[in-house]
Order: sequence, then C-alpha cells, then structure tokens
Amino acid sequence: MKKLKFNTLDISEQLQKAIADMGFEEATGIQSVAIPKAMEGVDLIGQAQTGTGKTIAFGIPAIEKVDTSNKNPQVIILCPTRELAIQVSEEMQRLAKYKQDLRILPIYGGQPIGRQIRSLKRGTQIIIGTPGRVMDHMRRGTLKLDNIDTMILDEADEMLNMGFREDIETILDQVPKQRQIMLFSATMPRPILDISHKYLKKPTIFRLKPKDITIDKVEQLYYRVGKQDRTEVLSRLIEINNPKRSIVFCNTKKGVDRLVGQLQGMGYLADSLHGDLNQNARDMVMDKLRTGKIDILVATDIAARGIDVDDIEAVFNYDLPQDIEYYIHRIGRTGRAGREGKAYNFVYGRQMQELKQIERYTKSKIKEEKVPTIKDMAQIKTNQLYKDIGKTISDGNMRDYHNHVGELIKQGYDLSDIAAALFKMQMDYEEETEISSVRQGSKPNNHKNPGQEGMVRFFINVGKQQGINAGDIVGAVAGEVGIKGQSIKDVSVHDRFSFFEVPKQHSNSVISIMSKKRIKGKRVNVELAKAR
Repeated sequence: MKKLKFNTLDISEQLQKAIADMGFEEATGIQSVAIPKAMEGVDLIGQAQTGTGKTIAFGIPAIEKVDTSNKNPQVIILCPTRELAIQVSEEMQRLAKYKQDLRILPIYGGQPIGRQIRSLKRGTQIIIGTPGRVMDHMRRGTLKLDNIDTMILDEADEMLNMGFREDIETILDQVPKQRQIMLFSATMPRPILDISHKYLKKPTIFRLKPKDITIDKVEQLYYRVGKQDRTEVLSRLIEINNPKRSIVFCNTKKGVDRLVGQLQGMGYLADSLHGDLNQNARDMVMDKLRTGKIDILVATDIAARGIDVDDIEAVFNYDLPQDIEYYIHRIGRTGRAGREGKAYNFVYGRQMQELKQIERYTKSKIKEEKVPTIKDMAQIKTNQLYKDIGKTISDGNMRDYHNHVGELIKQGYDLSDIAAALFKMQMDYEEETEISSVRQGSKPNNHKNPGQEGMVRFFINVGKQQGINAGDIVGAVAGEVGIKGQSIKDVSVHDRFSFFEVPKQHSNSVISIMSKKRIKGKRVNVELAKAR
C-alpha cells in the first residue's frame, strides 16, 4: 500500500500545522486510503486494528467538514469504552489545535451529566461518546441530531460485543438521511455487515493487511515455559529488562487477579484492569499507571481497549490471546509514538501451533529466546557492576582510595586479590541488601509488598537455591502449625528466600513454631513481612 506524505493531502493549513506539531510526516496505510476518500464525502468501511492510526484517518476529514459558525453538533464518534472516548477526544483536540471556534466534547458514563449538559448548551460541534451516554442525552433532549452530517463508529465490533447494537441502531435511525458514515472495526462479524448493509450507502471498503499494521517498532519474542513457571519467568524478564511501564495480558479476570496477587507478593508495583472493576476503580488504576504509582498493569483484552499511554515499553502475553486478532491489539500498546517496544510471549504445551498461526497472520517473525537462568541473572548483575566500576574509574577523584589500596599492598596483599575481595564484598552487600529490603516488605526499588485482606504475609529465608518449592513450604507450614494447606495463600519462591500468607489468627503460631523447624534439612527463619 502506497503511503502519502501529509503535506501532499488536500487539507487545510491549520490541520497541516497541527500534524507537524504532532511530529507526523508520512501517513500510515489506513490514513493514505481513508483520508482522501472520506474527504469526498463517501461512506467508508475500514477493517483495521489498534496502532494503525485510525483516529487521524477519520479525525482529519471530520474536522475539515465542521462549520464553526454553526454551534450545533455536526459529528458524532461512537466508542465502546470511556477510555477510548477520552483517547479519541485528546487526539482530536490535538488535530484541532489551530482551528478556532471548534469545540470537541467527550461524553461518557461515570462523569457528572450536569457538566456535560452545560457544555452542550454552550455549543459543541464534535461529540465523542459511548452509546449509552449518547442515548441518555438524546432522551433528555440535551443532544439533538438534526445537524449531524458525519457519523463515525470506532471499534464497532467491540461495541457489539458489549451489547450496544440496539443503541447504535437507534442513534443511526435518528440522524439525518443525508450524512456520511465511517465504520472502523478490527473484525467483520455478521452483525457489522448487517449494520453496514442497512445504513451505509455504497461504501468504499478497505482492509488493512497484516503487513500494513504498524508493529515494525515492536520486537517480538517467545519463551517455551511450563504453565506453572510463567510467573517466575515474568519476574526474571522484568528484572533483566527493567521496563518503565509494562502491560501483562491474561485471558480471564480470575487469571488477572491471581497474577496481580503473585506479583504484589513478589514486591512489584502491579494492579489489575478487568471487566469486574467499576468505572471509578478503572480510572484510579489508569491514573496510577500514568503517574508511576504502578509500573505493571495486568489486564484482560476488553478492559485494555482505549488505553492511551505512549511509553509502554513492554507487553507480556502471559496467556496467548484466544482470538488471534487480539494479538495485534495487545502488542500495539507498545512501540508507539516513534518509540521501540518489546512483546514477550509465553508458550507452553501445544501452543506452538497457535504461535505459528500468529506469525502467519501478522507476517512477522517471532524470535525464540531461552528463559534466563539464575546464573544469567547473576551475570547480569556482574555486568552492571563492571559498568559501574568503569564509570567510577572514568570519573576519577580516587586519590584517597589509592592510598588505602597502597596500605594493603604494604601489608603484603596482592593487588589482584584486593580487587577481587572488594568485588566480592560489593556483590555480597547487594544480595544482603535485597534480602533485608524484602524482609521489610519491599524490594530495593521501593516496590510495595501488601498482604491480602485478612491475611498476614511472612518472609522465610529459603528458596530455589536450597531446592525448596511452593509445595514444600505449604506442606511444612500446614503440617507443623496444624492449619489447612488451602489456607496458605500467595506462596512465591525466589532464589534465596520466599513469601507466603496465612490467616491472621494463625500468625503467632507460624512465628513461634516454624522458626524452630527445618524444611528439607534446612533450618528456617520466619519473619513478618507486611500485613494490610
């Protein structure tokens, strides 16, 4: 598909300037096709996924058509979720930066309707909203559709999946007969085709082929892991790559909650996003992600629609998506705004066939990587220490320390042994610092380590290097303390220490009994980590 330069498109000077401010020069595949056709006023059907530039594809023609002397609504953009409505609104505001007297208003549930009504009364030409809230304003008479000449359905398949078909058709039935409709959808199920046949007039149809999807800045990797080992592998990859912000995708709400509990137990700043959260809770989670209060978001596919955070450095497919087309939606969350990103896929059992299907669908290569071992983790720490030492040498200002080394040489020590001893002392110090920090309920990077409601969290000084697994800890605690194994929650086993949680009423018994016991011959020390 031939891509166009924005300065070659027949659009206003104001829009050209706004696009330049946004840093765009070349239109994406969907923009190159959709913008010229939309400017002709024809109806459009576009099959395209997240990350393809859909908002600019329909936003430019919509803004160009608006008559700013008319204060009535002229464009309605329907979105499936509040998050997507906000994202589209922000992008449209950037596009309309230099177009005077143009008002854009997002309307959605969860926001006081009185504020929206006041904005509508002042005059708004472009409405971006969820079907339910748009219908609410129509029933109240606060939103009239008499002047609507452009209707845009964004992520139409998701609106249908969420049960909005009747609302969509009611809205379409009430807009003027002479109007332009643009429909964008990642998939084209039968209900979408039914709506297009009923409401669109001789639409121009285009499908964005996988090779046109803008994932070229995303490095795609996969790891063969046991299903039960995914959380440990996830933690190792996070420790090695240290992404500023990341999204981990699970296929179920239960899976999201379980993984968040495990990650929080391991000391990470993680939180969940799924359909069981009300709007206020969803907003709070997204605010925490944007402000850095969490750096790992664990989400389901539907809940993650409309996430607008440009600096997501990594996406982890903890579960491969159940629908192959969701893969593009997921990895499109990273590698945005000109940045590079990484997508990590965990594959177990017979899932290699699913991964091959994803490769064929996206026409891209997903590279296999070996799961980092404990030895690899240690080597990474060593390499970092090499860099730190090199930087210290480059910075200079070590005269006093040379004197100390000289004194040791006078005492008969070899220079190489002195350096090796200092190196060992530093490595040992870092390891002891990590254990000390974890005992207090947080990792050295200040991640919090909360316990679940009604539970008390414990630190125990044995882990994988002592041959201990989660079953060993559960069996020992249950057998010695006399509590049911299923009452012991969120057991996370690390290299040289572990965590577990028990109901509060058993906390004193755990400390008094377990601190005198052994697990697999190893004498254990159990300490309170943190309780909520």
